[in-house]
Amino acid sequence: MEFRVNGRRLFLIMRERMDMRAISNISAGAAALVCVFYAPVIVAQTTDGFLRILPEQTPFKSPLGAGPSQAILYGDPSKPGVYVVRNKFPPGAHSNPHFHSQDRHATVIKGVWWTGVGETLDFKTAAPLKAGSYMLHPAKGVHWDGAGDEEVIVQIIGVGPVETTQVGQGDTQGNWPKPKQ
Repeated sequence: MEFRVNGRRLFLIMRERMDMRAISNISAGAAALVCVFYAPVIVAQTTDGFLRILPEQTPFKSPLGAGPSQAILYGDPSKPGVYVVRNKFPPGAHSNPHFHSQDRHATVIKGVWWTGVGETLDFKTAAPLKAGSYMLHPAKGVHWDGAGDEEVIVQIIGVGPVETTQVGQGDTQGNWPKPKQ
């Protein structure tokens, strides 16, 4: 869900130095939502333009309320400019084959991220990337990825606007088999 005040995303307002005029323009209801959903980001903001977000403050949101979720840490993937997002996959969750319109740079933050390329989802060919690993998703490069038996968090950096297009054959169950030990 995206919430806007004065035509701007709340997260972007929180990143900027707020003066009394900006604060007075936020309605009481919007201010309450800011306190509930964005308090950690406000606390992490400094007056000199730096942004600090601790892992436990990462504002993950899931469009379905469960399953994979995303946190936008900086920028907006749908608008021009650099953006930084984190994607969280609960155990067993994965994406189906898809591609992006722009290059994306992914770094595994937590867990083992199982990745594959091509239009056919084939778990037997998935390559495990442990925390600290990097993967380039070239523009229009078809791929799929997700979590095995543990939660995975991946940080993605790119330049927007970026679009995601689903392709190929996917797993209707949406679950990876547990990796063989």
